[in-house]
Amino acid sequence: MSPYGWARALLLMTRVTRWQVTIALVAPFLSLGIAAQGAPQPTTSVTVAGNVAQSLSLSVVDLKRYPTHQVDYVSRNTVEEKGTAPARHYTGCLLRDVLAAAKPVESKPRELRKSYVVATASDGYEVVFSWAELFVSPMGDSVLVVYERDGAPLPDDEGPIALIVVADMRPVRHVKWLRSLTLRSA
Repeated sequence: MSPYGWARALLLMTRVTRWQVTIALVAPFLSLGIAAQGAPQPTTSVTVAGNVAQSLSLSVVDLKRYPTHQVDYVSRNTVEEKGTAPARHYTGCLLRDVLAAAKPVESKPRELRKSYVVATASDGYEVVFSWAELFVSPMGDSVLVVYERDGAPLPDDEGPIALIVVADMRPVRHVKWLRSLTLRSA
């Protein structure tokens, strides 16, 4: 009997719905895919590439050479889910300082204003920032590449290098295990 034949027979003999049969057939394969992915690999450096004159590979030691910024950050999702949550004290540098050090390149005058930055984590998660958002608006003051939380190096579940956006309404652009920053033209 074919795999579909026994599933059809099961469906006829019991009051099992087609969705239950489908889930029973697919679930083992989904769990194999999840197990194969494994945990994200912590990154020891972040690369800056794309439309820049000088590609960079920065470790935590390198990031500490940039002007230091400290912020208290409470994820709005945490507050909504658990009530009041204590603020986490993060230390890092501004994303725009890191990008400026790589010396962004423009093909024509004023082309940078059409550029965007893609921040990528080691698990493949990506977020996007516009050039104007980082360099022209006050939002740029709240986007940090962080390496410490509450006075200690970031824990393995977040770092050692991460990116936070204090001013966002939701923490969707919080990038754990930050691996790369790529400047692209629109």
